[in-house]
Amino acid sequence: MESKLGLNLELVEKARASAKRVAEDTQNFIDQHTTVTVERAVCRLLGIDGVNEMDVPMPNVLVDHLLAVGVLPMGAAWTIGNAMLETGLDPQGVAEAIDRGELDLSKVPAHDDAAVREAVAPYVKATIERINTNVAGRNEFLKEFGDKEGAYLYVIVATGNIYEDITQAKAAAKQGADIIAVIRTTGQSLLDYVPYGATTEGFGGTYATQENFRLMREALDEVGREQKRYIRLCNYCSGLCMPEIAAMGALERLDVMLNDALYGILFRDINMQRTIVDQYFSRVINGYAGVIINTGEDNYLTTDDAVTSAHTVLASQFLNEAFAKSAGMREEQMGLGHAFEMDPEVENAFVMELAQAQMAREIFPKAPLKYMPPTKFMTGNVFRGHIQDALFNMVTVLTGQKLHLLGMMTEAIHTPFMSDRALAIENAQYIFRTMKDLGSELIYKEDGIIRNRANEVLTKATDLLAEIEQLGLFTTIEKGIFADVKRPKDGGKGLNGVVVKDEKHFNPFIEEMKGKVAAE
Repeated sequence: MESKLGLNLELVEKARASAKRVAEDTQNFIDQHTTVTVERAVCRLLGIDGVNEMDVPMPNVLVDHLLAVGVLPMGAAWTIGNAMLETGLDPQGVAEAIDRGELDLSKVPAHDDAAVREAVAPYVKATIERINTNVAGRNEFLKEFGDKEGAYLYVIVATGNIYEDITQAKAAAKQGADIIAVIRTTGQSLLDYVPYGATTEGFGGTYATQENFRLMREALDEVGREQKRYIRLCNYCSGLCMPEIAAMGALERLDVMLNDALYGILFRDINMQRTIVDQYFSRVINGYAGVIINTGEDNYLTTDDAVTSAHTVLASQFLNEAFAKSAGMREEQMGLGHAFEMDPEVENAFVMELAQAQMAREIFPKAPLKYMPPTKFMTGNVFRGHIQDALFNMVTVLTGQKLHLLGMMTEAIHTPFMSDRALAIENAQYIFRTMKDLGSELIYKEDGIIRNRANEVLTKATDLLAEIEQLGLFTTIEKGIFADVKRPKDGGKGLNGVVVKDEKHFNPFIEEMKGKVAAE
């Protein structure tokens, strides 16, 4: 990609190197630990499903048992495989026997490690084959109908009722949407379990469940065949169940996942040790399933100033890239986030927004960057709001952003109606059509505002990453360097679900998935 900004490439490499060393240092901690949700994800991928008579998910039944009897450090794969050898049960049967009080995994005699691995191997293979089939299905869809050039129009449904969500999603697809994101119900990120079945009672969004994923995937495939194009499905695997939701997404062919390394720590007060371990396995799964991850740098700008703190967003993009690479993800799957969030009253705000977007595009040329619309400074004046969204649309087409989350002129007043969504799509399509090649026609003058702004942000981000490298990631978060939010290393939710691995611990899905993409 030809640079229009004259970025100092030595600084880019320096920043990337610092981020890599931060990720490597943190990976040492990750490799030594596991969590309750990592092990529940292993259970799900081994085929354990359903709920007991108290509506407790069976993966929770098993892993809560492991924690209670003190063998969680050995991991779900080893303890289940060992129990299978002893009892002759399959993984689901082991979970059900625990639920009935008939089996205590701490009292099962230890079998040979190789035999344990061999016992779970057919279930690992079956899941891998299912995910391979899913990815092949996506590839066949794209081969038949082709893929869209330019930005994907990304819209949100959030009724709380999966069946109403489906109605709205189909309407959005027919209006021109390329990605449907099903917003999760308020507070689900703080649940240390994944609800079961189809749900109709969410608030501000709809529960992320495997059945809801299946239903929406089926609906979008149906409308996609009608429209003769592939409609991508997005959900959220942040929170206390990151790898579990990633696993469910892989099993039901989701295409995009909100999957930021730091979001849960900063914005949901989830313990940093827990989140850092959880994000790794979730990204291994997403990487293998061909899922594009969305990172949440846009959230920083809701709590901090987009002009003065832009460099912290860039630093986070470098870190999210480094953590994704540590999990074996390709750059083509890294939907690094940024946002159109500068105060419209600031002089030359649009010029600086353009600089920021072009800078991200040049520094991460292979990444399908996710660009968020104005929210912090949206207004009840729908005419002004529509103009703000139009300017946002212009920056996307001028700088080649890929995942374009549509702004809606009424989102400062109420949850937008389907008619509002149609107008937002029409706005974006008009600008994308009439300005299609304008970006390639523009150059930015030397020593101008745009070049100077981009290089200033890069310089500050490089310095910040050098500081983070010295401090370490955990201390950096404790100091509140990101989003002006401070979190203690031993505080927040979920720390009691983090344990040091036993020497017997193994995760067959990391072994099979890391650094690979299904059906390739």
